Amino acid sequence: MGTQVLANARIHSLNPKSPHTKTLVIQDEHIIAVGDEKEISPNTFSNARRINLNGHVVLPAFTDAHIHLLSYGLSLKRINCETSTKAECIQQVIEIIDKTPPGNWVLGHGWNHNIWPDGSPSKKDLDAISNVHPVYLTHKSLHSAWLNSCALVIAGISRDTPDPVGGKIGRMPDGAPDGILYESARQMVEKVIPVPDETTRLEAISAAQIALNKLGISSVHDFDGWDCYETLSKMESDKQLKLKVVKSIPYPYLNQAIESGLKSGDGDNLLSIGWLKLFADGALGPQTAAMLSPYENSGSTGMLLLDAKELVEIGQKTLRAGISLAVHAIGDLANREVLDGYAQLFKNNLLQLPKLNPRIEHVQLIHPMDSARLAQMGITASMQPIHAVSDRDIADRHWGTRCETAYAWKMIRESNENLVFGSDAPVESPNPFWGLFAAVSRSSLGNEPTRSSWTPEQRISLKEAFESYTYRPQTLGRPGRKSGRLQAGFYADLIILPLDPFNLPSEKLPSFLPKATMINGEWVYFDF
Repeated sequence: MGTQVLANARIHSLNPKSPHTKTLVIQDEHIIAVGDEKEISPNTFSNARRINLNGHVVLPAFTDAHIHLLSYGLSLKRINCETSTKAECIQQVIEIIDKTPPGNWVLGHGWNHNIWPDGSPSKKDLDAISNVHPVYLTHKSLHSAWLNSCALVIAGISRDTPDPVGGKIGRMPDGAPDGILYESARQMVEKVIPVPDETTRLEAISAAQIALNKLGISSVHDFDGWDCYETLSKMESDKQLKLKVVKSIPYPYLNQAIESGLKSGDGDNLLSIGWLKLFADGALGPQTAAMLSPYENSGSTGMLLLDAKELVEIGQKTLRAGISLAVHAIGDLANREVLDGYAQLFKNNLLQLPKLNPRIEHVQLIHPMDSARLAQMGITASMQPIHAVSDRDIADRHWGTRCETAYAWKMIRESNENLVFGSDAPVESPNPFWGLFAAVSRSSLGNEPTRSSWTPEQRISLKEAFESYTYRPQTLGRPGRKSGRLQAGFYADLIILPLDPFNLPSEKLPSFLPKATMINGEWVYFDF
């Protein structure tokens, strides 16, 4: 790759000792010098490739600290069910069914009954359009699914099928399945859907990384299945991997991971091992997030899938093997149970054993009394700002006044710097500029640009938001591999922007797109 000089730029290094400068020198994979023109003479690097940026802005590239990489890639080819009405979603399905041979699965993602004025879905809606195609549509949250009778029959789900552990089959008054599956019940169908083969996985992840590179994303923390790791490993061997991936370990693969000697933090600059992924509860959308008190106008407190005692049992085995933990927790009860379990493991000096800090994924609703406990144990809060603007209406409906401390990155960051941001794609768009906008404004995207800020006291500054998308996830997910800032000795992971986000109103952020993205000194996207 040689030496490159990026000159005549406005550089936001995110290095507190030298936050602003104009020239950056890259040699192979690393930054070797940052400074002004007078400090870096053109004659010093006379053989370098010199790029005059004409005042464009340079920033560190983004890390998406929570993504489902293979699922996101596959979603790019599935039916987009994120529609404003149920009727629109059904029409999308009809158009694909018309092109699909009978017997083949019809798959889609993104429906959200909470915003549909024409009611919640059932199998009857899909039965009316096909009884010869199995149809399976995942909810926007990925915590429930909608399917037709054909798919139910193939999966062997009937009125006599009991609810699985950690899941629920939606039922009609007579006990017959109604076509909605919650939490682990989805696996009863997913195990009979043909698994994507290696070629399909390769195509999906390749498409995903192209899309992510164009958004300025250089690194991800992935929470998909282990087949995703196998494809990523092959891509790295074939020099096709253009992302830095910290790959989590799914719970069903734990014993094999321990037997193989995998440890958190192991790997190389492109592909390394992350955390064991566990689930403490469900999600807000289907009201399966575990709550300390019932949802508004309901007697339900959701579904607790993992309590403190169970977490300690799993953690003792996992942490001693050098594998850290990342636990999905959305409701305030789930977050408390995870913290109680972590506290016992911390007391026994186990939580500190792996190279990577433990995490809680999402932390959407945490009791104020529990917030400070994150910092006390060095726990990373992995949050997704875009969830706040997407979920605000259903959160107000189901959580009421508890929303004052929902999606509370300000409250959490004040006591804990270990705050990292991601998207949860394909649940939401991986566009980090949308996430930045949500973090600093807590206002709505899309058709409601002037809508008031939701619980504005939980907003953070743009600088803080950038750090949670750049430096923090790098230091917490890839310790020892310097990245996330533009300073000498760090990997050259950066983006070029035509405008300066720090000098414009926050409402401009959602329209930002990079002109170029560099990873390890290589331009993986360049439209400059």
